[in-house]
Parts: sequence; structure tokens; C-alpha cells
Amino acid sequence: MKTIEIVIGSAGETTVRTQGFAGDACREASKFLEQALGGRIREDLTSEFYQAQSVPQNAYQGP
Repeated sequence: MKTIEIVIGSAGETTVRTQGFAGDACREASKFLEQALGGRIREDLTSEFYQAQSVPQNAYQGP
């Protein structure tokens, strides 16, 4: 399941965590939050980021 978690600390700092996204899809999914919150200070990539995204492949079948 794909989730986006927003944690707001006692000093007002925010952390956005994504789960269930492979590759760069996490950045795309949370982009609107990053823009609304004022940009990124730090980024920690998880192992999910390094997993290949499933991309539909077009199979060529010759004549």
C-alpha cells in the first residue's frame, strides 16, 4: 500500500515519509507537500528508492 506520512515536531519542523513507492515515484507523490511546506532541507533515501519501477514493456511481434 502506498502511503505518505507527515510528522510535525514540537518545534514545528516537518518530516515527510513515503512508503510503497519504487524509484523516483516517491518524489513525485510528495512533491506537492514539499512545495507547500517550503522546500526540502534534507533527504534520506530508503531501499525502496533503489528498487526498479515497473514499466510497461511493449513487446514487438514480427510479421
